[in-house]
Amino acid sequence: MHTGWYVSVLFGMLVDKKDSKTRAPVARNPERTRRNLLQAAFEEIHQSGFRGTDLETILDKAGVTKGALYHYFESKEDLGYAVVDEVIAEIGRQKWLLPLQDAENPIDVLTGIFLGSSTKTEHIRGGCPVNNLAQEMSPLDEGFRRRIAKQFDAWREAIAEALRRGQQKGLVRDDLNPEETATFLMATYEGYISLAKNSQDAETLQSGMRTMAKYLETLRAKGA
Repeated sequence: MHTGWYVSVLFGMLVDKKDSKTRAPVARNPERTRRNLLQAAFEEIHQSGFRGTDLETILDKAGVTKGALYHYFESKEDLGYAVVDEVIAEIGRQKWLLPLQDAENPIDVLTGIFLGSSTKTEHIRGGCPVNNLAQEMSPLDEGFRRRIAKQFDAWREAIAEALRRGQQKGLVRDDLNPEETATFLMATYEGYISLAKNSQDAETLQSGMRTMAKYLETLRAKGA
């Protein structure tokens, strides 16, 4: 019995060795691993907040080891900073910066953004990712505060610059202040999303965005 067991194990080792020579190597994709970590972290932070997010949950969702995490990020805070700098920044770029940069008429583009947001169920379930982090982490961590402020500044400047171009084209009222109007629009937009998150009521968000669309109509230049 002992001899049979030894032969069986030896035969298994020889088969494994043969297979290891013929088996195709598993391709590594470091960029994809890092991207998966960032996406998993973003989703967990959006759902549970930064302090409520567990690293093990992120690792399970991303399908990577703790060693892989610390290969790309020095700490949980470092991972969180990257979420703001890369994932949230890209969301803002796609939603605000690029559409406004190419806007023929900023009022039309902003109206489309606001009304489009009224159907986003993720806003009702979890609120705005960047505003959530601002409320949670800005008083506690300067690294988060500075990064979040940079994102808000980019959104505000994109709106203000689009309004300035609209004024030059005669599409937007000359008497409004683009910077103040941009800040007001952002604050109102974030406020409605926060109310919808708290009430978990789609109509709260939809009615809010409709009201913002009506307000935008008052910004058009006479005859535009």
